[in-house]
Parts: sequence; structure tokens; C-alpha cells
Amino acid sequence: MRELVDFFVRSRNFILFLLLEVICFYFIINTSNYWSATYFNTANRYTARMLTWSNAVNDFARLRQVNAELAKENQQLHARVTSLQQGHPPAPAAYRADSVFANRFKYTVAKVIDNTTQLANNYITIDKGTDDGIQPGMAVISPTGVVGKVRTCNQHFSVITSILHTDFFVSSQLVKANDIGPARWDGNDPHSIKLTDISRYKPVSVGDSVVTSEHNSTFPPGILIGRVSKVGVQPDQTFHDITINLSTNFTTLAFVYVIQNQLRDEQTQLEKQNETDK
Repeated sequence: MRELVDFFVRSRNFILFLLLEVICFYFIINTSNYWSATYFNTANRYTARMLTWSNAVNDFARLRQVNAELAKENQQLHARVTSLQQGHPPAPAAYRADSVFANRFKYTVAKVIDNTTQLANNYITIDKGTDDGIQPGMAVISPTGVVGKVRTCNQHFSVITSILHTDFFVSSQLVKANDIGPARWDGNDPHSIKLTDISRYKPVSVGDSVVTSEHNSTFPPGILIGRVSKVGVQPDQTFHDITINLSTNFTTLAFVYVIQNQLRDEQTQLEKQNETDK
């Protein structure tokens, strides 16, 4: 307390000067319309600028929360769209899908915490594991397209085999040509993969969409993989040489959706039994 009093005593002249300056400033503003208007215009301008900066900082600080909320909303929308697609498939009018089939896909949102794109075989780590219902073999997509498939899990984390893996392929369908073939990465450009086994006599054009086909038990049908960027024919081959630009940008991947096919085990068991019977 004594030090505070000593400080005021030592600085009394300076404090008196500041006090007189404030009083003079107050009288100038209140006795002159010109200086009053100038003060308020200047004050308002700088106040507005400070509020803009403050809001920008607050918005930036909330980006993580906003992204998480958007990912959660997209999860619900994906589930809804898939349910509608499965409930009204492109089939004869006499066909009616039951509610179990229509709701067979369950979505779980997860955050990417590690991701490689420069290797021949790339993997992605997410912050969800078995405690969240994640199991090996589940499909993984992003808001823009296919990502890969769950490889291993523990309680709180999972490792995904990325589509940028030379041993990973997904059954794909050309939307316009209505033809199906496997899509696989060749280990080169992390923005594109190859689509094979498409007959050279099928009409394929640059820009055609490629989606997941009905012929797999992992991915829901109709999930975008990418668009055709190059079409050619290799010598002495009966198939197109097709390059696809991936719809998912793996270098900026932040959130993904893990998809559980709740009828997968039932389907796989029946298919294995059929192979055994043969």
C-alpha cells in the first residue's frame, strides 16, 4: 500500500497533466459541434474496426467446432439419403425394399488425426474405435467421395487402408456407360486412380462420373469416386485405359464417415455358403 502511495506522490505532476488533458478534451467535444461530430465519427469507425477484428478472431477460434457440427450434420444427411436410395432402388415397380434393407447402412463421423499420401501404400488414422462401434472391414467415405476401408481398430482409434493403396480396389460403375469395373491406385499421382475392365466398345468420355457399384458388400451404391480425366486404349487390349480424378482431396482430409453395413455378415455368409455348395 505504501509503495502505491509513493508512486502517486512521485507521479503527481504527470497524473495531474493527464487529468487536465482529459478535462480539456471533454470540454472541447461538448462545446463544439464540429469536434463533437468528428470525435463520434472517429470513435465509431475505430470501434467498428475493432469489432470486426474481434468477430474474425472469434469466428476463427470456432472453426473447429463449426467443422465438427457440419460433419455431424453431413453424417445425418448421408444416412437419410442412403436410406431413401435403398428404399426406392431403380427396380421394377413391383419390387418393394423392406425397412431392414433400406436402413442397413449406419454412419459414424470421425476426425482424421494422421494421413499419408506420398507412400506406395497409404493409411489414415481416425479418432474412433471399437468403443464407437467401429470394426475392421467397414467402408470409409468423405463428404466428397470414397476414402477407403477400416483395417485395424483398438478402443479409441482406427487405421484405414486408403484408396491410395496399391492393394486396395473398389467395385466401380460408370454412370453414363452403365458398366462396372474395379478402380485401383497405380502408386503414382495421389489425385487420380485407374479404372479397368471397361470394354473398349462402351462409350466413355472425359468428365463422366464414376461411383461405387451395387456389386460389393462394403460401400453403399452411388458414392462418388471421381470423374474420368483421360480415356485411351492400350495396344492389343479389349479394354479402355481410363484415368479418374479422385473427388476426395486426401491432402486436406479432416473428417470422414465410417459406414457399417448391418447386413454385411449375413450377405457374406450366404455367398460363402453358395461357393462351398458349388
